[in-house]
Amino acid sequence: MSKYLLVSFKTCPWVQRAAIVLREKNIDFEFRHIDPDNRPDWFLAISPHKKVPVLRLDDRISLFESNAIAEFLDDETIAPRLHPEDPVERAVHRAWTDYVPTFAASVTGAAYSDSAADYDKATAQIPGAFERLERALEKQGSGPFFNGSRYSLVDAAYAPFLQRYYFLDRIKPLGQIEKFPRLKAWGEALMDRPSTHSFPEVEFETMYRANVKRRNKWISQFVQAAQIAAE
Repeated sequence: MSKYLLVSFKTCPWVQRAAIVLREKNIDFEFRHIDPDNRPDWFLAISPHKKVPVLRLDDRISLFESNAIAEFLDDETIAPRLHPEDPVERAVHRAWTDYVPTFAASVTGAAYSDSAADYDKATAQIPGAFERLERALEKQGSGPFFNGSRYSLVDAAYAPFLQRYYFLDRIKPLGQIEKFPRLKAWGEALMDRPSTHSFPEVEFETMYRANVKRRNKWISQFVQAAQIAAE
């Protein structure tokens, strides 16, 4: 059996995606966190792009980029398969995982805005991204996941960014997801899934808020540690 080492920054959503897949596939792995501002030499030696995630196999091979890692893990271990068996459905799912970077930028861009005007511009992108997923979720039937009752790689890909939407919404209310009932139900199902969480929820939200505060962006002024709650 292979030995898996997942190298991470504690709050990186792309690493979180890989960790979710590892947990959903019931794969034992070591989680090793490094400081993004002080990346050790051993990490620089094994990471082709000098960034996380890196999944190290048997201390011999480095896999990188969260989508490639997720696909590898689903191919490498048979049960439970997280991609649909039907090739057409699988292609559709891959297309939706390809949309994740655009979705992430639209939904969490407010965290990186330098001014109130930039913040308003960033938050204006959220409804369009949410609407696309709302329409895609029309095919999920009774849910609760993207593929209906069966958890998939699409769920693992979107969970970290929906979680960050909720975090941002609790820092300064965005009031968007309530307008999209399918997306809201999907997000809640993903937040209830144990595999979503690498840390206790309140602990992780505390770390996220600390990062937002440290960035010193426009939204940073609204971070109040006393109001942290994983609802």
